[in-house]
Amino acid sequence: MSVSAVIPGSFDPVTMGHLDIIGRAATRFDAVVVAVLTNPGKDPLFSVDERVDLVARATAHLPNVSIDTFEGLLVHFCHARDIRVICKGLRAVSDFEYELQMAQMNQRMGDVETLFLTTSPEYSYLSSSLIKEIARFGGPLEGVVPDLVRDALHARFGPPPDR
Repeated sequence: MSVSAVIPGSFDPVTMGHLDIIGRAATRFDAVVVAVLTNPGKDPLFSVDERVDLVARATAHLPNVSIDTFEGLLVHFCHARDIRVICKGLRAVSDFEYELQMAQMNQRMGDVETLFLTTSPEYSYLSSSLIKEIARFGGPLEGVVPDLVRDALHARFGPPPDR
């Protein structure tokens, strides 16, 4: 029996914390679908096509990982692909309350279970919002995003100033 999981998110941009969760999930499931959220109510830094490309390139070494997009309810995405497991990363206790509520609703609406993986400690402080702020003000990005994401951020905001 093949077991698939979905890892949903905006990935604007993908961070080493995201890649930690994706890589660990890839060792535990036969197939992992990274579902990049298209949210018409938000104004992301990178377009959905750019985000898909960055995630695909950053996970190219993981043969059982594929990338897709979704909008609307995640349970509808899961049902259309016969996926019964959502895999979510938790950085801190503050993430848990919201994620638990979402997990319980997804299970109620769609008979889809959520598996929580705690982010490795070296990435627990990372968020896409924080990364964008650091990039916007020319801070160092080494070790917090893949080089290809760093390059995309520098292309968007300009290279960091010489120090």
